[in-house]
Amino acid sequence: MVQTFDTTTGKDGVMADQANAESGNTIKDPADWTTGDEPATGAQESYLNTLAAEAHEDVPDDLTKADASRKIDELQEKTGRGR
Repeated sequence: MVQTFDTTTGKDGVMADQANAESGNTIKDPADWTTGDEPATGAQESYLNTLAAEAHEDVPDDLTKADASRKIDELQEKTGRGR
């Protein structure tokens, strides 16, 4: 939340952080993503390649967004990065 002060009325107020209010700070399971079946993003592929090189593993080229997210989690755990 953000503390606000209205200079026209002289009243204090609180404005909810809309991004957190709408998302609820919940981490969704990739299996529940509506776009999880789409191809992995460029950012996911780049990070996967970095993690895979550190972990001395190969990563398939045709991962979905959800699969890429799970693989990133797996490789972060293995390499100790990102957590």
